[in-house]
Amino acid sequence: MPSLPHPALLRPVALIAAALAAGAGLAQYYQAGGSGSYSRLEGGGYVNVDTVKTARETLSHSITLPAWTNPEGFERDVFTFTRVIFNSDKRFGEGIGRGRTLGWWVDYPDADLNLSYRLRQMTSIAVDPDARVMKLTNPELTDHPFLFMVHVEGISLDDEEVAALRNHLLLGGSLFVTDSWGDDAWNHFRRQMRQVFPGREWTELGMEHPLFQAVFTLEGPMHRLRVPTMQFWNTASDADDPDSYLQHRHRGEGSEVMRVQALHDDHGRIMVVVAHNSDISDGWEREGENEDYFKTYSEPRAYPLAINIIFYLMTH
Repeated sequence: MPSLPHPALLRPVALIAAALAAGAGLAQYYQAGGSGSYSRLEGGGYVNVDTVKTARETLSHSITLPAWTNPEGFERDVFTFTRVIFNSDKRFGEGIGRGRTLGWWVDYPDADLNLSYRLRQMTSIAVDPDARVMKLTNPELTDHPFLFMVHVEGISLDDEEVAALRNHLLLGGSLFVTDSWGDDAWNHFRRQMRQVFPGREWTELGMEHPLFQAVFTLEGPMHRLRVPTMQFWNTASDADDPDSYLQHRHRGEGSEVMRVQALHDDHGRIMVVVAHNSDISDGWEREGENEDYFKTYSEPRAYPLAINIIFYLMTH
């Protein structure tokens, strides 16, 4: 794939855009109280899950984020990265990650906007510059065929959400899931999806599947696509060998091997793709924080795989 410029060398206009977006972003941060339901974000502060609409509204906790505009009159004729807001069962996941159940907001909003920018930069696809974030019960869900979920180890779907997700996927929508780790997380997510599609079985995708050649030709074995969470990777031994990191010590039984699982509809179309035991979205979120991490994981792994998945799901 072509070499990408490191984010430190990119986007002089992003500083201006960040300043313009800051007013909207502040509106989504609260210390507590007020009306609505709130999720506490990684970088501090809170986001109102009842009112937030776009990733652009939420302040970045990493680098200055890219910004762009699309031609006037074609603002809706674009691909829109859409993150799903969901509840996480606080009884699940004790000892996972940092000793608490993580949720829908991990890597948000940086991952969403960085990937949207790279998708626009590396392909001919016109992309929404703000991305979307919404609940499955949002009536606008059907306007957004591509959905994204992260850290589903404690996901808890109610009956209305189950029905909405089933309807969305059967009507041609798709879902991409990543940054879930270990057997417990996978089994929990499978149980939740069994409510959505009681009779469907998962299929493991090997490197021979056309998804891995959809835009970029990605070569196996699968571990060459694995992306570590940056705080677990950043050691001298890992820097010497990009595939030597021992994340399974942090992620529980069954987290040693990356797997890509798919759920198909009756016509063989992939509705759901799960990249398990890999933190692909950290490769988007953290791309500007460490140049070695960017060149080792973001550029050759996280972005090409994500773009392949998006392209394949939206065209098959």
